[in-house]
Amino acid sequence: MRLLHTADWHLGKTLMNRSLIDDQKFILDEICKVVDDQKPQAIIIAGDVYDRADPSPEAVDLFDEILFKLTEKKIPVLCIAGNHDNAERLNFGSRLFANKKFFITTKTALEPETIALDDDFGAVYFSLIPYFEPAAIREKFFDKDSERLTFNAANRFYIGEARKKIPAGKRSVAIAHVFVEGGEESPESERKIVGTAGKVDAQIFSGYDYAALGHLHKPHVPKDAPENVRYAGSPLKYSAREAKHEKGVTIVELDAKGFVSAENIPLTPRRDLIDVSGTLNHFLSQPPNDAYAYVTLTDETFVYDARQKLSGVFPYIMDAKNKAHSKEFVSAPARKIREEASLAEQFADFFEEMTHRALTDDERAAVAEICGG
Repeated sequence: MRLLHTADWHLGKTLMNRSLIDDQKFILDEICKVVDDQKPQAIIIAGDVYDRADPSPEAVDLFDEILFKLTEKKIPVLCIAGNHDNAERLNFGSRLFANKKFFITTKTALEPETIALDDDFGAVYFSLIPYFEPAAIREKFFDKDSERLTFNAANRFYIGEARKKIPAGKRSVAIAHVFVEGGEESPESERKIVGTAGKVDAQIFSGYDYAALGHLHKPHVPKDAPENVRYAGSPLKYSAREAKHEKGVTIVELDAKGFVSAENIPLTPRRDLIDVSGTLNHFLSQPPNDAYAYVTLTDETFVYDARQKLSGVFPYIMDAKNKAHSKEFVSAPARKIREEASLAEQFADFFEEMTHRALTDDERAAVAEICGG
């Protein structure tokens, strides 16, 4: 069986107050082209369909459009809710969609959702495991006075319940939206999990031939996890931290015995996202670049109105900052003010603290003149 694994669409997302809906429509059309080219026998969407619990009308319309396009291809689609999704809203129409082989699972159940699809070698069983808080499992399956569960314990238990619905010896695929230990995160995009309490062990998926994961935006296998436990990543770059990601979808092959291979198929976006650094003069000498650009200027002197000055080169500039005035410098411990120092000397101390360089002799003389000696 050939599977197409995708996740983390985040429909309706904005960057620096700029809507990405047109970029998302473009990339979903690109995914449809991959579907036509690769001819998968099932499509997996591993959570975070929307970027917000209350998605914009444009985001809902776009999901409706892609849902129609995929169901018209008569390929089964298996979709779960992620931590950004509203389970109740995403669940709308799920029973009706099932008649079109579009299976959406957004909530945990006493009997976890299992879908069986056939290929030339028989049935493959899919466990649909939406994102959930451990408290939901404790409330549904345990006594109210039972101990609190960690994410790992809750997922281990729920996956154990899902495994009960899979006949012995049959091939199986888990679809889950979790943070697997050893995974590479993109903090500006994914909701931060502090410490290890929110993470799960890759080995909880050991009973499956493939684990199709969502939540982390880089396509990869978590450190120390087996090759069949994978994140497809998001189809678009959603922050400067993701600028070097190779976005795409994952094509998975199963044979009669189980997992064979997984390959990332790159997607070309409508507009790239880049994170670059250099001097103002360097960038002004370059041809225009229509990528969403995060720019760090490395000039020793502060460049005022940097974003405006760079807009001719980067018409879709998202952010421009001076390296000498970046957060790491601003947040550095403040020097103790030398009360006996003159105003000019205090300014010189402040300047060096902010820029990590001393005033030149000419600058020092100019400041002394302004300060009256």
